[in-house]
Amino acid sequence: MPLAKFLKSAERKSRLSRRERLRIIDQSLLLLEMNYVHLPLKQAMHAINPIQRLKLLKYRLETKGSEMEPVILFHTRLLEIFASLRDVHTSYFLPTPFIDQYAFLPFLVEQYFESDGKRGRVEKFLVSLVLDQVIETSAASSSNAAFFKSGVEALYWNGVPIRRAVEINGENQAGSNPEARFARGLDNLTVRPLDTSLPPDEKWVDLTYKTAAGEILTLTIEWLVYSADGQPAAPKSGQKRRAAIDVKKYKINEFKKKFFARPRSIAISKAFQEVFYAEVRRVSDREFGYLRLFSFEVKDNRETIDAFINEVRRVITGANFPQQGLIIDVRGNPGGKIRAGEKLLQLFTSGRIKPELFEFINSPLNLEICRRAPKRMNLLRWADSIAESVKTGATYSMGFPLQPEEWCNEIGQVYYGPVILITDALSYSTTDIFAAGFQDNGVGEILGTSDNTGAGGANMWFYEDLISALGPSPKSQFKPLPRDTELQLAMRRSVRIGSRAGRPLEELGITPDHRHYMTKRDLMNRNCDLVRRAARILETKPVYSLTVQPVKGGNRALRITAASKVRPQDNQRRISRVDVSVNGRPCKSLTARNGAVLGVTISLGKSQKFGWLVQAFDHNNNLVAVARRK
Repeated sequence: MPLAKFLKSAERKSRLSRRERLRIIDQSLLLLEMNYVHLPLKQAMHAINPIQRLKLLKYRLETKGSEMEPVILFHTRLLEIFASLRDVHTSYFLPTPFIDQYAFLPFLVEQYFESDGKRGRVEKFLVSLVLDQVIETSAASSSNAAFFKSGVEALYWNGVPIRRAVEINGENQAGSNPEARFARGLDNLTVRPLDTSLPPDEKWVDLTYKTAAGEILTLTIEWLVYSADGQPAAPKSGQKRRAAIDVKKYKINEFKKKFFARPRSIAISKAFQEVFYAEVRRVSDREFGYLRLFSFEVKDNRETIDAFINEVRRVITGANFPQQGLIIDVRGNPGGKIRAGEKLLQLFTSGRIKPELFEFINSPLNLEICRRAPKRMNLLRWADSIAESVKTGATYSMGFPLQPEEWCNEIGQVYYGPVILITDALSYSTTDIFAAGFQDNGVGEILGTSDNTGAGGANMWFYEDLISALGPSPKSQFKPLPRDTELQLAMRRSVRIGSRAGRPLEELGITPDHRHYMTKRDLMNRNCDLVRRAARILETKPVYSLTVQPVKGGNRALRITAASKVRPQDNQRRISRVDVSVNGRPCKSLTARNGAVLGVTISLGKSQKFGWLVQAFDHNNNLVAVARRK
């Protein structure tokens, strides 16, 4: 239905009494003052005071004789206060009738760059995808609608230059850094989930655009509302306490997938078709693997996470999948289960993965949560350091990983070619953590289409997680929220390991090693220039292979083949030797010739139970390939 009609209906259906509004404000104050891990950082970086704003809102409601403002205005004030935190993990969700409702325009706008002929770039905005049938029925200026097609250039939004319109919209978004705010302003320019976003101020939009023929036209089109009732778009299942996800971006992705998705090539198990896809991309005369990770939103149990990891493993080691180089694309990935993201890293590196660390902010309420939470939540390990803060004055607790290091290294390396990661300013939450782990553990280089990631470095909890942590009790400070409103917050912050140890992810994000500026060809032709840029980087890296096959017979034996392909100037990076260990003890060392070990069989003896580890080293004694069986 038209947005104007929906908002009139929403005002009639949505009711919150004074008492209910005060309950929402009180619980928001409690969460921000006692649990919100980034409050000191946000106050310092953005010069904000959300606590005082909430107290003023509460004061006005408590003032005797004061008139209550319309409920939509109350929601707007809360959304503005939470948006001032610049933290997508910390949000207020509107109740019915806003749940699973989207305000939208039937087209997408994306940014690209062209050369100005002087070694500089000109920024432009492309209408990349159009819902033609909706345009025909909802455009007021139907004569111009016939010329409004994918590929036209967007110039003005209600008379405002399109870049400025994106910036204004971005200021209402919770992006941690300027890159993220701009990316979010563009991403939800035409798709806005109404339970997490302010509704558009205008009821229609005049979009001025340039056709392929150079003609400048204006299309007037009304904001519409789409209902996803019965098709929940929010990731609400599973253990949310180990999740890190941008719920708004997840919802926008679900909407775009429903209306704008394109077919995919390589077959993926049905259980994970919404999580990732893979294909083979040819650049010049060389083939590369391409893995697009849409999210890490899988059920948070060991069986499902292992199934996800094994499905990725099956695809990237398939007989027809290129082993000469892999492009992992996580642009626009809103995150999901942290354990799934961190466990995936081991498949691509010979090194041992060390997971990122998580810290609470020190407060009496967090101490109570860590001490009283059910054992399955595994929070007691943070309790001692929170208690010690009374003496030390520390702001944050000690850091611990959400899962044991051994769990992140159970499988080990299965892909031996070079790997590159593609990120953008909408890579958020678990995807930030995945990219940080990729960089901190030296898995490979990062190619960014933005100067930073979304910089969402936290484990988020929903309000019900806080209630369940303390258990049902009339003395609990957490009171049920009225109607079906919802709150979420960044509960534990993520800090980095390795050479950047202790650096928070929030606000700072991950700076890529290389920067690519999206082209019109990228938007219209399957990211062809972006993939070409990634391929050029991969072509400079060594390509290794390692195959270990058990040999049948009375004596246990392994047949080992290893090879390396490097540029002439990188001869020192060729494989120098292959070491074999059995049951944790050295067994054999094989010397490589011309960077290869070709089909050597070694005996392991008659032991009935054994595990083996095969490691390939280059001439600088760097570990470059690993295979093992426990």
